Amino acid sequence: MSAVATAISAKAAAAPQSGARLLVSTLDRLGVEVVFGYPGGAIMPVYDALTGSKLKHILVRHEQGAAFAADAYARATGKVGVCMATSGPGATNLITGIANAMMDSVPMVCITGNVATHLMGTDAFQEIDILGVTLPLVKHSWVVRNPADVPAVLEEAFHVARSGRPGPVLVDLPKDVQVGMTSDDFGFHYPNDVTSLDHAAIAEAETLIRAAERPLIYIGGGVKIAGAVEALRDFAERTGIPSVSTLNALGSIRTDAPGFLGMLGMHGTRAANEAVQDSDLLIVFGARFDDRATGKLNEFAPHAKVVHFDIDPAEIGKLRAAHVPVIGDLKAGIETLTGRMAGPERGGASLAIDPWIIRSTTNAKRNAFRYDAPGEGVYAPALLNELSKTAGDSFIAACDVGQHQMWVAQHCAFSRPESHLTSGGLGAMGYGLPAGLGAKLAKPDAHVVTISGDGSFMMNIQELATLRRYGVALKIVLLDNASLGLVRQWQELFFAENYSEVDLSDNPDFVAVAQAFGIEAFMIDRRDQVTDGIARLLAAPGPCLMHVLIDPKENVWPLVPPGKSNGEMMHDTRFDEGDM
Repeated sequence: MSAVATAISAKAAAAPQSGARLLVSTLDRLGVEVVFGYPGGAIMPVYDALTGSKLKHILVRHEQGAAFAADAYARATGKVGVCMATSGPGATNLITGIANAMMDSVPMVCITGNVATHLMGTDAFQEIDILGVTLPLVKHSWVVRNPADVPAVLEEAFHVARSGRPGPVLVDLPKDVQVGMTSDDFGFHYPNDVTSLDHAAIAEAETLIRAAERPLIYIGGGVKIAGAVEALRDFAERTGIPSVSTLNALGSIRTDAPGFLGMLGMHGTRAANEAVQDSDLLIVFGARFDDRATGKLNEFAPHAKVVHFDIDPAEIGKLRAAHVPVIGDLKAGIETLTGRMAGPERGGASLAIDPWIIRSTTNAKRNAFRYDAPGEGVYAPALLNELSKTAGDSFIAACDVGQHQMWVAQHCAFSRPESHLTSGGLGAMGYGLPAGLGAKLAKPDAHVVTISGDGSFMMNIQELATLRRYGVALKIVLLDNASLGLVRQWQELFFAENYSEVDLSDNPDFVAVAQAFGIEAFMIDRRDQVTDGIARLLAAPGPCLMHVLIDPKENVWPLVPPGKSNGEMMHDTRFDEGDM
């Protein structure tokens, strides 16, 4: 391994230490403050070494919760998230969380214990080849075979996790390596990565932008990852070019900013999807043309040339050919492009696109969401819109997967991309509660709210005990439609109303369940209770759950049907003119 091979020994008169103690001291030296985990036999020496250390260990109630919490901690802080588990089932329980981090490019170091090296490959108790199992799901992985290598391996692991396109890595520690003693302490210093920019490509991008009549900024999750939010906002403000966002990029431009048309794709706004379909140039920053964003790929943005900025060469041309690819650091690339386009007009760029700006913004106003749905029951989109606006700029949504996830994306106001945490690429139910735990520990002064559905909430409901144990003042909005809502909607629309295995009408009393865990909880089921309910939830001094009963037949609109282009959106006919 490169780090160990080139490491500089710091042996001199060092007192012998175990591999486990070296791991703990190295994590501390690397600036780790919080670790999420669950102990077991094969990682017990590490937990023994944790006692008395500076690290704050959060004992979750399921290893999947540890991985999701570390993921959200990383998203909220920009640091590397850290989780730990024992061998066998402990390690395999991390896998969904590891896959989630890989899909959404989240920097995470996962540490697993394993059986002693002489037992590896013998089918020993709780033995699993976790390195082999996770090979497709991590950027890199290590099995440490010498306690002296622990510091260098960890330093390399953190470097790999956060460099380039971030992602999860795995460090597997056999038990004999954890208890083995060494006087050696190998360390390695990694220089800052420097990525050269292709200035010729950026000049070509400028030429295409200046020639375009209907340019559109297509924002992906890479903008947040690259720390390029301010650079993006400056570019959009100076040029006046309208913008759309993927699910994972929401908040990169404030959702109430002029020219922002909303999320594109399957449940995107009509204004965003129509702008994409009508554009003649897509300026793509850190996006990967995901199928949920593009719809029918060969009919996506049919008139548009593509300028694609990304740090990962594998994404360039993978799904849509780029007329101008710009590979490299996204922040530097956007800043360079903005600098080239600076001029006296329009605060910095001379572009003759006023008709396009007017057309796009007029369309956005004409197709803005309405919240006056008929009936006295709680209308989830209206509740979520009010919740985010009441919480203000300190609002952070840790969102599960399902109908509520799309409602959050459509109707909540976000001021920063760190304000919207969700399982985007993997779409993992059960993310919301442990993610809220991780986010609240990362941002204790923010209004962190887990927004979940009754299906997703049951996936990791045990983490209510973790909230109670550590007094984490997470707020939870549980939207209960007594069904797997998004699956039910698809069965209604595309499977001739054959409702197969989506009925959750036998849900427990969620208020009573939360209270049994020692969590404050209450229920609302009428529209006139929403404002007071939100106020009570946000004012609660500790963790609190608001159980919201909603119409089981309520659907998410708009919707691009499977196999259709983004120009073929289905919409809520209740809001057709004259229908109210």
